[in-house]
Amino acid sequence: MSQIAEFLIAIGSILLLGLATDFLGKRTFLPRVTLLLVIGIVVGDEVLGLIPLSVTTRFELVTDMALLMIGFLLGGKLTLKSFKRERRQLLWISLSAALGTVFVVTVALVAVNVSIEIALLLGCIAVATDPAATVDAVLDANNNTPFTRLLLAIVAIDDVWALILFSLGLAFVSLYNGHQDSASHFITAAYEIFGALLLGGVIGLPAAYLTGRIGKGQPMLTEALGLVFTCGGIAIWLGVSFLIAAMTMGAVITNLAKHHAYPFHEIENIEWPFITLFFILAGASLQIGMLAELGVLGLVYLLARIGGKLIGAWVGARASHANNDVQHWMGFSLFPQAGVAIGMALLTANRFPEHQQVILSVAISTTVFFELIGPICTRVALKQADQHHKK
Repeated sequence: MSQIAEFLIAIGSILLLGLATDFLGKRTFLPRVTLLLVIGIVVGDEVLGLIPLSVTTRFELVTDMALLMIGFLLGGKLTLKSFKRERRQLLWISLSAALGTVFVVTVALVAVNVSIEIALLLGCIAVATDPAATVDAVLDANNNTPFTRLLLAIVAIDDVWALILFSLGLAFVSLYNGHQDSASHFITAAYEIFGALLLGGVIGLPAAYLTGRIGKGQPMLTEALGLVFTCGGIAIWLGVSFLIAAMTMGAVITNLAKHHAYPFHEIENIEWPFITLFFILAGASLQIGMLAELGVLGLVYLLARIGGKLIGAWVGARASHANNDVQHWMGFSLFPQAGVAIGMALLTANRFPEHQQVILSVAISTTVFFELIGPICTRVALKQADQHHKK
């Protein structure tokens, strides 16, 4: 069989599996993301080995395209009106959850005799969440409550806090070990974040005024995809965060395009096929065997990350006088973790090869757990908050 035929059959089969998953997700309590990951594990190399190399080698491309769409849609939720209304809760909860996670994970690992360098680096990695799983859980739940809007806003800026804290952690460990390049971590992080913000603004400003002109007040899918992929490609080329760039562009357009009858929700109509490919291929790449090698260190990290998210979000919600639903359930909805954490772990392993084995084994094994269980927890939180909202 030719590679093209093999590739097309595999992609078609994955999309059909995604359709079946959507059907099951609506009739069971399991979210679509978890079901897709489980299917990916079954058809991947860990079990049946049905996905050909011609597909798995393009996983990075599918991932980037899916995350770009998600970033753009998240940015579209960040309106000035909603920010003014929720800015106190948004900033308090997001920052408190991030700092709380770093603190709890670092202290817990040090308490079980892990070195301060490894403990701090793993604490910073633990901050990262998975916007793709969270957004799909929200779309799957199909509700539009204040809790949901706040959750999406928190997830949107989560990567910013994660990058900042991670760069601070790298710099501290460099100083602690006597390295001379600690300042470069700050410069790199600043370039990734502010470069992405600038790029998103530069593309978003003209797009806000030029889009939606062909069909009066109605931006087209072609315009949305053209902007998203162009922005992502330039971001990757320049070495800045493409997720933050896409979010910034989406936020600029949704706030400045006053002539739009509605924002770029057209992109939601084609997002699901990319999400299907993304999560099934992600499941196929998960190393389930790593869970058996978790050990005490991995278990402590896993429990500490859960505790850090719960405590941090609760403290932030209390400090911002958020309602009981937010206080009780927001931290519960922030468990999903995926690609960003793995990327941070790989970068850490390259910078500090002496800690490579420990950091990679803990990060990869626990990511398997959080990617499978996290969406379920998010769905529970959304359901509970929605029930209380209707009362």
